[in-house]
Amino acid sequence: MDLEGVISNNPIKRDSWKTVLTLAYQSLGVVYGDLSTSPLYVYKSTFAEDIHHSETNEEIYGVLSFVFWTLTLVPLVKYVFIVLRADDNGEGGTFALYSLLCRHARVNSLPNCQLADEELFEYKNDGSGKRNIGSSLKSTLEKHKVLQRVLLVLALIGTCMVIGDGVLTPAISVFSAVSGLELSVISREQHRYVEVPVACAILVFLFALQHYGTHRVGFLFAPVVITWLFCISAIGVYNIFHWNPHVYQALSPYYMYKFLKKTQRGGWMSLGGILLCITGSEAMFADLGHFSQLSIKIAFTCVVYPSLILAYMGQAAYLSQHHVMDSHYHIGFYVSVPEKIRWPVLVIAILAAVVGSQAIITGTFSIIKQCSALGCFPRVKIVHTSSKIHGQIYIPEINWTLMLLCLAVTVGFRDTKRMGNAAGLAVITVMLVTTCLMSLVIVLCWHKSILLALCFIFFFGSIEALYFSASLIKFLEGAWVPIALSFIFMIIMYVWHYGTLKKYEFDVQNKVSMHWLLSLGPNLGIVRVRGIGLIHTELVSGIPAIFSHFVTNLPAFHQVVVFLCIKSVPVPHVRPKERFLVGRVGPKEYRVYRCIARYGYRDIHKDDMEFEKDLFCSIAELVRSERLECTTRMEDLEDEKMTVVGTSSSNMDGVRLCEDDAGSSQKEGASSEVVEVISPQKPRKRVRFLVPESPRMDREAREELKELMEAREAGMAFIMGHAYVRAKRGSSFMKKVVINLGYDFLRRNSRGPTYALSIPHASSLEVGMVYEV
Repeated sequence: MDLEGVISNNPIKRDSWKTVLTLAYQSLGVVYGDLSTSPLYVYKSTFAEDIHHSETNEEIYGVLSFVFWTLTLVPLVKYVFIVLRADDNGEGGTFALYSLLCRHARVNSLPNCQLADEELFEYKNDGSGKRNIGSSLKSTLEKHKVLQRVLLVLALIGTCMVIGDGVLTPAISVFSAVSGLELSVISREQHRYVEVPVACAILVFLFALQHYGTHRVGFLFAPVVITWLFCISAIGVYNIFHWNPHVYQALSPYYMYKFLKKTQRGGWMSLGGILLCITGSEAMFADLGHFSQLSIKIAFTCVVYPSLILAYMGQAAYLSQHHVMDSHYHIGFYVSVPEKIRWPVLVIAILAAVVGSQAIITGTFSIIKQCSALGCFPRVKIVHTSSKIHGQIYIPEINWTLMLLCLAVTVGFRDTKRMGNAAGLAVITVMLVTTCLMSLVIVLCWHKSILLALCFIFFFGSIEALYFSASLIKFLEGAWVPIALSFIFMIIMYVWHYGTLKKYEFDVQNKVSMHWLLSLGPNLGIVRVRGIGLIHTELVSGIPAIFSHFVTNLPAFHQVVVFLCIKSVPVPHVRPKERFLVGRVGPKEYRVYRCIARYGYRDIHKDDMEFEKDLFCSIAELVRSERLECTTRMEDLEDEKMTVVGTSSSNMDGVRLCEDDAGSSQKEGASSEVVEVISPQKPRKRVRFLVPESPRMDREAREELKELMEAREAGMAFIMGHAYVRAKRGSSFMKKVVINLGYDFLRRNSRGPTYALSIPHASSLEVGMVYEV
């Protein structure tokens, strides 16, 4: 299946109700697994130490009131009705908001952006060129580099906390589900010796299955979550009518006031446990690209939200009639489950915890891929586990790192109290970052008044700041874990971004002038041999220093030279018809071309053979369009003129490439003219262009296409730079540490570019260069 076709068609935006309801059903298993398992540990974490359940029931009613209004205001009002509308052409998440702001305010962190990128369909589709009432804010952001760095750091903090959540959520979800063993057949003295090994075994099994991809077991996800939601809501209804039918009165905000008045500081500190009722809410926005706004809204408002409210009310109804506590585990979820169905519920809870953990792990993979595409994370191996479902990926290095960290948290803490403190801080930090970025989106992207943005950040920011303070006060009781993890990942991401930026600045400052190329003449002052020399560079204009370094030291080069730049742009997807920017470098007789392949931060890079064909056809299409004065839009980049060319699959009326084994023959259709080359030597492959019949090309264009085909038959060599980055003399001590130690270590231990992994060693050549930045 053509993934690019799926992406470009974008079939999930305006669909029938049948499709919307199908997507809503699927979203229950992918998006809401984490949020639906929160009743397992919310009450247990809340009553762990700071407050105690008394016969007046003021504490349990107050907690229920806080849970109800928190679920109502944050997931329902903030995310469902407001944040989901701030999608980046259908994509969501922290980096989607940052990407949206980058386009509207031109605060992009990518160094090799071009004006031509602003002509992309998705770039223009969001109205980023409109002037609005927030123009003063926009100009302020564009002028001050410090504010741009603050915005980038804010996005990175949110990203790092999502990664931390990917460590903590599987640990607390699985451990809380397994904790039901303590009320089953295991004695109270021995349950601690069983819980941790069982939880660790389930976690190892969960991470070991990641390389198969979620699509292989995805059909089980939604039924498991639906069964779990039905169980907790049915148990909730039973407990309400059996134990306390008047528990609905606790939904009044008045009980929050009574709760804080009685418990005071202890009640404020217990908010860190109440906060866990909204863990997983960010997944509604982060996984938006796999579904649609309407499907996610329907699933939450009609199924998830009422089920969770009934579950929490049922637990509160049971606890309001049971005040004698032998130990803290009597506050847990399983004590309110009727004993006859406790074992089946335990099994369903473990399955639901695994599903919820799967969702956050997949989300972590996705956000790291986005960061890597935007130059904020070292390159890692990305495996696409499904050829039909876009966005399902597997990153081996991250998977095993998450597993080790998750096991360390489980073995180190061994109780839901400290795990809850850690997970709560990670969750609320991501929400605070989303609130801050959303306030800017309201002004810069939605063109609303600054007063409305201030009201948004004041209202929701105050709620989240209250929970954030309650979580931060638990620093020594587990909350230090997400801070430590985020600090480590933050250093990695910022060092990589800083080093990449400095390396690109060195390339720009040391690129070779066009006068140097013209002075060499058509033969470049050396022998031109048959074949194509493909030189990879990060530059989008000018001649890279690596080329002059090569020409100066070697006596021969290929007859066709292509400067290839594979870059990311701050949009989620680039349509296949806008994939390439192709142009000439120097006069036509030099046979030197530049090709820029553009990808969105969620695009899938095609396999190498197909990419090479598309690249070769794009150059041939440039030759044809120049001769025919085609209506294709031309973009001026310094002294070069670039043409937008699509991939072969998207440009059915363009030049087509056929490669046959030597000696084979193939019949052509009547609608195309076949340009063939008979080589003096027997080639390994015969390359032919299928060119549209009308209008016909002149002799000069046909000769150039013949040269391209001869070069293609002779083979292609890949020339890549092997950079040694060092801080220049006179740099500060901190810069030397960052560049010479940090960035150098990350470069040595990260993956090479994706396209370079499968290049035959016999066809590749590395040119070493020292970068003094």
